Amino acid sequence: MPHPDNQSLRLSDDGLRLIEGFEGFRPGWYADPAGVQTIGFGWTGVLPVGYRVPLSLDDGRRLLRETVGRYEDAVRRRVDVPLSQRQFDALVSFAYNLGEGRLAESTLLRLLNAGDAWAAAAEFDRWVYGGGVVLPGLVRRRAQERALFESGTPARSSTPLSALRRWILRRFR
Repeated sequence: MPHPDNQSLRLSDDGLRLIEGFEGFRPGWYADPAGVQTIGFGWTGVLPVGYRVPLSLDDGRRLLRETVGRYEDAVRRRVDVPLSQRQFDALVSFAYNLGEGRLAESTLLRLLNAGDAWAAAAEFDRWVYGGGVVLPGLVRRRAQERALFESGTPARSSTPLSALRRWILRRFR
């Protein structure tokens, strides 16, 4: 069940710059590394009414801002634990790049919703393939998303195993 504390979260300017930086801007159509027709800052699909090719940089930014709300909604709908702004930004970037379906099916999301944000953070490193090949750009992007996510994650107070050990020691002293 979506966590109510996340409902007010919106992608920050830092999150938007992260997406822009990794997507890069291309005013005309091109095939991305996976062969998907793409334009602007990673837009795929039919351009909405009012946009013309080649896109201006301003139109590319406007299209990104109009589009990113869909991925913000996906993160808010699917995350059952409270998020920090930095965690939210990292997850929106992840979802924007890979799609809501991949986020929904990911072990990253399952671990996060199970309450293990640190294990979830490690999962960013697995999503570096395009067309079955490790892509250096994705390696850099996931590393930055992971670092952003971890910078918004509280320090570990204890692992479940150490908590169990403490309970056993208290119980059987």
